[in-house]
Amino acid sequence: MKRRSLFGLVLVAFVFAMPGRLMAQPDIEPAEPYKVGTFAMGYEQFVGLVMRDDSTIVDLVEANKAMELMPQYSPVNMPDDMLGLIEGYEYGLKYRVYEIVNWMVEEGQLSGSDRPSYVHQVDDVDIRAPIQYPSKIMNAAVNFYTHACEGCTEEELAERTRQRQENRGVPYLFLKPTRGAIIGDGDDVIMPYGRDEIEYEVEMAIVFGRSGKYVSAARAYDHVFGYMVAMDISDRGGRPPGGFSSGLDWFVGKGHDTFAPHGPWIVPKEFYGDPMERLHQITVVDGVTVQEAHAGDMIHNIPELIEYASSLITIFPGDVLQSGTSGGTGSGRVERATGSGYLIDGETISATIQGIGTLTHRVVREQSVPDDLSGSQLPPTSSYRD
Repeated sequence: MKRRSLFGLVLVAFVFAMPGRLMAQPDIEPAEPYKVGTFAMGYEQFVGLVMRDDSTIVDLVEANKAMELMPQYSPVNMPDDMLGLIEGYEYGLKYRVYEIVNWMVEEGQLSGSDRPSYVHQVDDVDIRAPIQYPSKIMNAAVNFYTHACEGCTEEELAERTRQRQENRGVPYLFLKPTRGAIIGDGDDVIMPYGRDEIEYEVEMAIVFGRSGKYVSAARAYDHVFGYMVAMDISDRGGRPPGGFSSGLDWFVGKGHDTFAPHGPWIVPKEFYGDPMERLHQITVVDGVTVQEAHAGDMIHNIPELIEYASSLITIFPGDVLQSGTSGGTGSGRVERATGSGYLIDGETISATIQGIGTLTHRVVREQSVPDDLSGSQLPPTSSYRD
C-alpha cells in the first residue's frame, strides 16, 4: 500500500475543511494596512486587527459575524485563535480579512462616537502574547557582528568583522520554551530567585505561515506569515560547579519563565516589506538606550536562517524564528543610573522595532522559593560566584 506523508494528509484535510470559496484568490486589496494580535477584555480573549496607527482594535470574529448579516457576503468560518488564523491565512482567509477591513472603512466604523461594539480603543484591552503557543521558538545566537565583539574598540570590531565575513560558517540556533516562557506586552519579567545576572536582548521574530522542510533561502519568504518584536531574556549566571558539564548550559541561560516576551502584535509580511532592508531595533532600559542596530549588522540574513533552521527540523505555521541581537549586552553592556549592567528589580525594559511596535516590561525579582526543596534546584548565583 502506498504511504502518504503526515504533512500531505494534514494539508489535504485542511484544504477540504475550508469553504471552497476561500481557495480562490480574488483581485482585492485592503483599504488600510493592519496588524494582528491576541487581546482580552474581561474574561474573554479574542483575535483582533490593529488599525489606525495602533490605536484601534477590531474583534475579528465579531466583525465577521456582523458583515455576514449583509446578503452580499457569504458565510466564512473565522478562527477564534491566532494559530487558526495563521494556518488559514495563505489558503484564502487573508482575502476575507481584506473584505472585513474594506467593509468597515467604507461604513465608517473605525472612527466617531457610534463605533460598533467590536471596535475598541487599544487602551481598553489587555494585550496578550500574539501566539498561544507556537510549537517551537528557534533563536539565532551571536548573529550580529557587534554582538560577536562586545566591548571591542572600533578597530577591533572592524578586524573581527572582516575575519567573520571571510569565515561565516553556518548559523547557531537553540530552542527556547514556549508556554511559560512567552509573555505579552506589559507582563512582568521575573528574575528567578537568587539569579542576579539577567540581561536583555531585542530581536526580530519571524512568524511562519506555511509548513516546510529544506526551504531554500530563495523561497524563504514564501513561508513567512509576518513579523513581531521579541526579547530573548538571558541568565548569564551559568550552572554551579560539579556534576556533568559540557560547556554552556543553554537551558539555564534561556529557559526560565517569562524569558520570551513576544508582541505586541504581528505585522503580516505584505505590510512590512523586506526586513533585511528596513529592520531597525532598539532597547531602552529606564530611559537609557542600550542597544540599537540595523539589519546590515547581521552575520546570517533572515532567508539564510530560515534555510538553515528548516534543514534541521520542519517548520510549521505559528512557529517562531528569532534573528538574534546586536551589541550592548555582555561585556559591552551600558551602565545605567543603577550602577549595574545587569537588570535589577524595578527597572523597565522597552524593546522597539520600527514599523512593528514596542514591548514594555517591568523587571520583578522573585523573593523566595518553597522551603521544602531538596537542594536539587538551581541555586542562587552568589552561592558559587564571588
